[in-house]
Amino acid sequence: MAQAELNAIARDRVGKGAARELRRNNQIPAVIYGDKKPPISIAIAYKDAMKSIHAGGFLSSLLTINVNGEKHKVIPRDYQLDPVKDKALHIDFLRIGKNTILTLEIPVHFLNDEESPGLKRGAVLNIVRHTVEINCPATAIPDAFEIDLTGTDVGDSLNISMIKMPEGASPTITDRDFTIATIAAPSALRSEGSDDDEDEVVEGEEGEEGETSEAGEGEESKD
Repeated sequence: MAQAELNAIARDRVGKGAARELRRNNQIPAVIYGDKKPPISIAIAYKDAMKSIHAGGFLSSLLTINVNGEKHKVIPRDYQLDPVKDKALHIDFLRIGKNTILTLEIPVHFLNDEESPGLKRGAVLNIVRHTVEINCPATAIPDAFEIDLTGTDVGDSLNISMIKMPEGASPTITDRDFTIATIAAPSALRSEGSDDDEDEVVEGEEGEEGETSEAGEGEESKD
């Protein structure tokens, strides 16, 4: 995973008053902690911080923060937004050590939908999980997981076993091969499948009357 770099300055003053003053000067208060080292209170330029937040995947992005010439490898652990103005108020960064293991949500991307026979016939990609939670070494965080839809057909299930994990990483769910997505048939394709059974075709031709009858029975049962 590529590492972006943010410049920051160390700050001596902490507390609500100092934080408000920083925000008035277009800076965001933040803290770097973890890896058995003392925390460092810092300030980051507002435009740089918001650019990183809005880039997507902020909480699973490795960053290098340059604090007065000293570089720290970190990952954002939390940030607070103003509920009205949608501006960042504070950011917490976790230091990345040599053996740091993180629990992260990694997005799933689906490739080559045009090569899926099922989707070509009008089926629907039913996404069960847009992200997968994993335990992963901080040095091997993937940007995203990819699932190739080439050759998939109606009724196929796309499971976690189809995803290649980085070395040392594993899903947090380990007791089953859980589903990430399925190739689901729309109602039109399900109707086509009923043509294989002549009895069903005959019942369908007789009627719409059969459907009305079922509705009627339902009404009687309510009485």
